[in-house]
Amino acid sequence: MPETWTFTAPLWRWNAKQESTDPGAWSFVTLPTDVAEDIRDVMVEPPRGFGSARVQVVVGEERWSTSVFPDKESGSYVLPVKQAVRRAVGIEEGDPVTVTLSLELGG
Repeated sequence: MPETWTFTAPLWRWNAKQESTDPGAWSFVTLPTDVAEDIRDVMVEPPRGFGSARVQVVVGEERWSTSVFPDKESGSYVLPVKQAVRRAVGIEEGDPVTVTLSLELGG
């Protein structure tokens, strides 16, 4: 049975060198540090590219597979939330997002 966590965190937009007002710009949720520590403890396989971990995600009625990526600044992982999901569940930058995340083990 996969490890599963549910948490709420704000949605934020990644800003490159120039300020982006593009609604398709990359948006993320930062995992709580205790969830990140659990993921590091549970992962039995070496991390994937960029130290990422494969996960299944549920936000509202939307479910998808993606990866979480380590973030040096926070010491945690960040979860990308694609534009189609943001639109489907009606979330914008700064909104609290309730996420259920399951680590994909052995795949």
